[in-house]
Amino acid sequence: MSTPRKSKGPLRPPLKKKSDAIEILDRPEQARRPRRGDAQADEDAQPRSPDAHLNADPRGPRAPRAGRPGGGGNPATRPDAHQSALGRPERGERAARGPRTGRPGAAQQAPATFTEPERLQKVLAQAGVASRREIEELVVAGRISVNGLPASLGQKIGPGDRVKLNGKLIPLRFTVRTPRVLIYHKPEGEIVSRDDPEGRPTVFERLPVLRKGRWLAVGRLDFNTSGLLLFTNDGDLANRLMHPRYELDREYAVRLLGELTEEQAKSLTEGIQLEDGPARFNTLHDEGGEGANHWYRVTLSEGRNREVRRMFEAVGLTVSRLMRVRYGPVELPARLKRGMWMEMAEADACKLAGVPVPQRQVDARAKRPPKMHHTTPRSR
Repeated sequence: MSTPRKSKGPLRPPLKKKSDAIEILDRPEQARRPRRGDAQADEDAQPRSPDAHLNADPRGPRAPRAGRPGGGGNPATRPDAHQSALGRPERGERAARGPRTGRPGAAQQAPATFTEPERLQKVLAQAGVASRREIEELVVAGRISVNGLPASLGQKIGPGDRVKLNGKLIPLRFTVRTPRVLIYHKPEGEIVSRDDPEGRPTVFERLPVLRKGRWLAVGRLDFNTSGLLLFTNDGDLANRLMHPRYELDREYAVRLLGELTEEQAKSLTEGIQLEDGPARFNTLHDEGGEGANHWYRVTLSEGRNREVRRMFEAVGLTVSRLMRVRYGPVELPARLKRGMWMEMAEADACKLAGVPVPQRQVDARAKRPPKMHHTTPRSR
């Protein structure tokens, strides 16, 4: 049996284990500095050893206490100080998400937009659901609900309310949007209605399709009347253009079988009695003519059914042709032929609705004149 060979070197004293503090001080300066890009390089960072999960706090890094830098001593410097200043979103309202941070799964929450509650009729009209009068009829019929309960006339709703029509949720916006307005040259032989029991062609068959909402006709024209007809997707604007309290002038070009006398013209401007009440023209001008056909220009501030025709029939004259050439400040463009439509410029539509024009970058297409569209009626 061989014995272990003894070393001829001098004996050395055993090495002592360094304390953690000395070991850290002996490290090079570059090794002691936290590298850029580390997820956490502070005193609360979790160790990265394989057995770190055994001693790690399952609750994760603790929030800084009061008195530490960035702590909760000053309420204005707290991370949630904006919530106490702006309030919290209503129930059912989700805040818009901001850009993602470097940490995966984290997102910056932008404060929700808070607006004052508005009347149900106004909000739904602005959304293009229907006009205010039609919405009132839907409310009375019990077809509109708010948060699962039947709606009431004059009820106010806010961003957190859920409004349904016939059980279907209506997406609502509480921000001011730019209304769209179409100018249409209606020919004779079309009816201003969506559904006609007689199957006659309607003006809505020629209009472009909207992704949201629907086109609302501003006033009506008879089946045998041509001329200017306005459409909008904003129910509030439609109500503003049609309500009698705004007294917007409607101007018509009228061709009569015969010629008016001075007494007849005077009675039409001073007022005559019809079946549904008194009526009168604001202005009446002679435009001349040949033979039995004579042209006149008339204006009035209301739009009752067949009112112009019935007024001339009341004095013993027959209207052979009737054409609307102006509605309020909007005139029928001379280059807009029958059956054609064009969209009003955004600035003009905002001015007509009384809302501010959105500040957008103007491109070359916006400076071009409005395009005329001639469409064929869609198949039913």
